[in-house]
Amino acid sequence: MDKDNRDDFTFAKLSDIKLPVTFRISQLEGVRKPNTFTELLDNPDLRFHGVQSTTLSDLYVTCQLIADNKPLTIPFRTSFKAFRNSYTWNEWIVFPIRYCDLPLSAQVTFTVWDIAGPRAAVPVGGSTFRLFGKKWTLRRGKHRLLLWPRVEADGSLETTTPSKLVTQDEMGRLEKLVKKYERGDLPKSDWLDKMAFRKMEEIHSVRSARPRPSLRRRADTAEQAATEKSENLFLYIDLPRFDFPVIFSEPEASATAPTALPSAGPQVPTTPLLSASLTSDTNLWSVVDPDIAHENPVEDKHRRLVRSHRSSPYDRELKPNAKIRDELGVILSYSPSQLLTSEEKDVIWKFRFYLVRDKKGLTKFLKSVAWRDSSEVKQAVEELLPMWTEIDTDDALELLGPGTVDSRVRAFAVKQLSRADDEELLLYLLQLVQALKFESTATEQRSSRSTPTAISYEDSGLSDFLIARGAVNPILGNRLYWYLMVEVALEDRIMAKMYGRVVFKYMNKILEVEGGSERRETMRRQGLMIDTLAKRAKELRTSKDPRPKKIEKLRALISDPKNSLSSMEPLPLPLNARVEVTGIIADKSSVFKSNMYPLLLYFQRADGGEYPVIFKDGDDMRQDQLVIQLLTLMDQLLRKENLDLKLTAYDVLATGPMQGMVQFIPSKTIAAIVSEHGSLLNYLRAHHPDEGSIGTSGVEPSVIDTFVRSCAGYCVVTYLLGVGDRHLDNLLVAPDGHFFHVDFGYILGRDPKPFPPQVKVCKEMVDGMGGAQSPHYARFKNFCFTAFTILRKSTNLILNLVTLMVDANIPDIKHRDVHEQLQEKFRLDLTEEEAIKHFEVLLNETSYITVVLDRFHDLAQYWRS
Repeated sequence: MDKDNRDDFTFAKLSDIKLPVTFRISQLEGVRKPNTFTELLDNPDLRFHGVQSTTLSDLYVTCQLIADNKPLTIPFRTSFKAFRNSYTWNEWIVFPIRYCDLPLSAQVTFTVWDIAGPRAAVPVGGSTFRLFGKKWTLRRGKHRLLLWPRVEADGSLETTTPSKLVTQDEMGRLEKLVKKYERGDLPKSDWLDKMAFRKMEEIHSVRSARPRPSLRRRADTAEQAATEKSENLFLYIDLPRFDFPVIFSEPEASATAPTALPSAGPQVPTTPLLSASLTSDTNLWSVVDPDIAHENPVEDKHRRLVRSHRSSPYDRELKPNAKIRDELGVILSYSPSQLLTSEEKDVIWKFRFYLVRDKKGLTKFLKSVAWRDSSEVKQAVEELLPMWTEIDTDDALELLGPGTVDSRVRAFAVKQLSRADDEELLLYLLQLVQALKFESTATEQRSSRSTPTAISYEDSGLSDFLIARGAVNPILGNRLYWYLMVEVALEDRIMAKMYGRVVFKYMNKILEVEGGSERRETMRRQGLMIDTLAKRAKELRTSKDPRPKKIEKLRALISDPKNSLSSMEPLPLPLNARVEVTGIIADKSSVFKSNMYPLLLYFQRADGGEYPVIFKDGDDMRQDQLVIQLLTLMDQLLRKENLDLKLTAYDVLATGPMQGMVQFIPSKTIAAIVSEHGSLLNYLRAHHPDEGSIGTSGVEPSVIDTFVRSCAGYCVVTYLLGVGDRHLDNLLVAPDGHFFHVDFGYILGRDPKPFPPQVKVCKEMVDGMGGAQSPHYARFKNFCFTAFTILRKSTNLILNLVTLMVDANIPDIKHRDVHEQLQEKFRLDLTEEEAIKHFEVLLNETSYITVVLDRFHDLAQYWRS
């Protein structure tokens, strides 16, 4: 066939059709047989049914849109109509849903109803019609639906009332051919068409009343005749006839994919994962493009030509004008996950020497480098990188992420981190230990390279840096040791082996510092104590004993001298190395009611005090550990701006993949407080009464202030981190007014409850402040707005910390676009004033006073434990 004469196949995408779903209920065909005399004698009420009438009864049709066993619309019904010769409605139905919003499993249920007595109806028949065909195309044109007698339409996925029979009758076969003829899929030949339709009339033994009917009329006559001969009832509907076939497609994701920094190869565009039904459908296939991973040669040539003109001494003195300077400012303000266009990369490369004095410019400059071009890599890493000004911590953490391959860039980031003191480094230590995984990946890539490249795959020195700082500072070193030991115990043996080498180097380094032998012995004793507790905790958890018996056994094994738990030489606690303990107090220790039966252990401190700890076995503590670490970081960021929100950043340490320790804060859940005291104010008044105070309901003003501030802090933090599964049993209040959350099993938007509020404020919290109209509640809102504004300034730091945890095997982070989840919360697209208004709207939606009535029940159900 000549290429010029070949017909182009054109289609439309469903996601582009913004029109409402529309169809016409046309008519009912077939013979309705009245009930026999025998049936009427058995059931006299049948004589009131419309089918017994000598005239056509008042039938009506109900229809409803359903998908995945869930209704998408309310049922619609045809208006009343008095029928004379046939059941013909010709009524258009418009559903309140657009075509672009339809799921692939969408189907419409049709049920024809008849009179069955006063104010009663009985189904004549039902049928379920799928809106999409086998090849994912939207159905169009006229359709004949088989009505299953005397039943209502079944809208389930495996429906019992399909609109078509598996075995097709002769009429169905002819109708299918007529549809193809109408669509133009069958070639037209006037003389042959007349013969074909005449033959169809002969088959059904029907002669037309008109001498020369049109082809469409002949087709309708043939179909009608076959229907009259059939014992089945059929409902005819008409769907819109679009100009082109409409293929099911979902709208493309608006969020941008994470950007890789210096990478060894080309950045391959991310393709969405295909569902199993799509890959197994024989009617669909994908065409593989072997050049998809390669750079566009035209764009590559253009880049080389454009940049070759700029690789001159003149570039060093090149400065942008006011307009370009504003463009550069916008580009440098992009979030770490935003991709740069080729034009933006060219602008950054053009003014690269100008940007070396801008600390925010390095990460964007490295994204603009063509890492396949050895000359660009050499200039970027060997000439420009050493000239660059010192960068902030958030950018240094971004450079240690999985996208940065060149070890010289990573070494530059490590050098910038070396400026941080030990307290600051402790805030990022969890992520820096995870960043070691990306170091080993770079080393493996180096060994597998067969062609020379300008990128360096040597060790960047991150592990040596962490080891050196951990060896000098015992507090930092203790945390580093336990972070590494958790990774060594993971199932990934390749990574476990890599972390084992780091532990070995760390232990040898400790011996070089003063008191190194004692520190190694301390870590060994900590490990023995954790092993003993884990073993005993597992025995108690799996035993069939009732809880009182478990408590008795726990106290007995603590008191047993063989376990070395009741008395020991002073030992820094793994959970907090600043606390030295000398044993566990058996009489105060207990077992919680929870499913995992965690242990409550009261450690005796060397200074005479006590330090209560919850020890859990069989529970992954790494997600809680991450949330508390980020909460601690946010608390530090707020304090730097002189805002103390009394956040309770209690210690959490995972000592293994499925075990860990948590600092126990003496407190009560809101559920228990309401049950015992009636309200939070009564609880606080019982512990800190002050009858002379004004406006604090008889509670000490400092206690109310602490409660208001901590409520505001946790509202903002839990909103930003998307903490879910909140109920009155995991919201706690200490006697001194500190409010805090526990149990972070669901974060970043995941929640087992339907319609969870974004800002977690319950009625009891507002009542504890004196009600929504009190001045304390107004202060609470102002604290929320101020905290939200402050933390938005550190969005990139928080984003990069969470990104470094993508390979940490934490349930709510792995295989998810965490950047999208977090950025949606910070709303960087809004100004500061707009962001405050946005948060106020969220707060008002959640408040039990201002919430609209139709949401009140949902929120009440949500906050019930």
